[in-house]
Formats: sequence, C-alpha cells, structure tokens
Amino acid sequence: MSLSFEAAIAAFSPNLPLAIGYSGGADSTALLLACAQKWPGQVSAIHIHHGLQAAADDFAAHSEAFCQRINVPLTVKKVDAKHELGESPEAAARHARYSAFSSKNMPVSTVFIAYATIKNIALAQHADDQVETLLLALSRGAGLPGLAAMPAAWQRDGIQYYRPLLQVSAAEIRRWLAAQTEFGQGGAPFVEDPTNTDESFTRNRIRAKLLPALDAAFSQFRDTFARSSSHAAQAQLLLNEVAVDDLLKTGNPPKIQPLQQLSDARMGNALRFWLKTTHQTTPSTAQLKQLIAQIKVCTTRGHKIHIKVGRGFVERKEAFIDWYNP
Repeated sequence: MSLSFEAAIAAFSPNLPLAIGYSGGADSTALLLACAQKWPGQVSAIHIHHGLQAAADDFAAHSEAFCQRINVPLTVKKVDAKHELGESPEAAARHARYSAFSSKNMPVSTVFIAYATIKNIALAQHADDQVETLLLALSRGAGLPGLAAMPAAWQRDGIQYYRPLLQVSAAEIRRWLAAQTEFGQGGAPFVEDPTNTDESFTRNRIRAKLLPALDAAFSQFRDTFARSSSHAAQAQLLLNEVAVDDLLKTGNPPKIQPLQQLSDARMGNALRFWLKTTHQTTPSTAQLKQLIAQIKVCTTRGHKIHIKVGRGFVERKEAFIDWYNP
C-alpha cells in the first residue's frame, strides 16, 4: 500500500547512528532532512562523487553547503565509476557506490565524523524507482532475483542497509520537500541531475514514457507491482534455501559428481547461488546453460571446463569446479 512521506518516516526504525546516502537530489535530500529532524545528532551523510559528468563537483559543493546548513556531518567519497566493456553504466556506478560505502581506503573528505563508525546506511529509492527496476528487469528477461526488484533492508560487507521510501511515490516526496518552508518559499533545496532526462538510458525512457501511461491507465500500479515483486522475492528465498541444502551435499567449491545427481533446474539454482554468494558474480542465462551442459558430460579425467562467467571464469580443478577472476 502506498504511504505518505510522513507515514514512511514515522514507521522507519533503523539501528542508530544512521548514515544517509546523499546525492543532493530531491529523494535523498528529503530522507536526510527527515531523519536528521527525527534523530538529531544521530544522523550523518555520505556523498559519492562519481566524477562522470561536469556537474559532479557542483553536486558535491551543494551537498556540503546543505549539510552545513542543517548541521549534519558529511563524508565525501570519490570513486571511479567508469563502466567496462559489456557492463552497463548503471551497474558500474552501483558497484562503485557499494565499494565506497564499505571501503575505508577510498579518497575521503570527512567533516565531524569518523567514517569507520558507520554501520547503518539508508538509501532513498522510492516506489517509482521500484517500478522502474521491475520494468527494467522484465525488459531484460530477468529471473526471480530481477523481478524481486529492490529489498527494503539487507546486509552487505558488514553494513546494514535500509530503503524506507519504497512505498512512497516520487511526487509525494517532492510535495513534502516543497512544504519545508523554513528554507524559503520553494521548500528544501536540491539539485537536478541532468542525466535523468537523457532517454538514451533505458531507465529514463521507462520513467518518461511508461510510468505516465501506467498512471493514466492503472493508477494503482505502484501497489500491485510492488506486490508482485514481493511474491517473487518470497519465491527466491525458497530457492535459496534449496540451494543451501544442495551445496551442503556438493561442498564449496562444488564437486562435479554430486552436482550431476541434481536435475538441471536444481543444478542451475545451486550454481547461481554459489557464484553469487561466494564470488559476487552472476552468470548470464547462456553462460549458466553452457556450464550445466559441460558438468553433465564431465565423466572423464581429461574433460576440461573453462567457461566465462561474469568478470571471471569457471574451471574444472580435478573433482570440483571453481571460479576465478584473472
């Protein structure tokens, strides 16, 4: 069910102290300001300087000025978010952000707070972002992990992450910002990322063309799409439990012979889970199909397996397979 911005913040109960992933845009500005008001002295901000566009320095300067104005400590981290061949710009930027959140070795400019103390981070993705993520996954033929879209809470590299605005629309967030008249007639200030209107990016085309059409034809789509994503997430949890049981039998790294005792579907599920959880890589449908086929016919000592998966390779090593990144 869709929520007002106020209701979402009232229901949000994270561990403290809390850091907000703050870009300077409308969504993260609203989340930062509301959390700073709710938990004064317990909230800080992290700004990731991607360096991908000329306005990046301006975004950082705006973030510093706004955080000083509301008396919130700010950490600025510079990252290299350029994408590699075969990697989408979105995926590269996302990978760089999470690396920056978890790393203590990135270039940092810190005011008032030690970054090492941050163990809880809230991100400002909202209901429209969730729909865009689901539609993007459908456009790419994604499986359950893609259809599950974005979780409301999860752990990664020892950090607890939260997305408290997943039931709040983008329009509702901007309504709340405009009502913060202590900053002036226009409300709380924020920056507009010019790349958000660049329709060469699939997500931006979805935002510009599909969401207005869905709003006109089916105004409850945010709620129903979110429900579908929730069903997909529950189904994926069940598949993860099956994968854990199967990997207990195959070992880690998995042995070939026990893998061959599984059906193709269970073998693929176990391999996908192993690659994701152990090596943080995800095989394409074609790569996984090829890997399953090679494992099934691997019946002699001389049979070699060497398959590109993600940024690395799966290879046979005697009785088992393993993944490595050269």
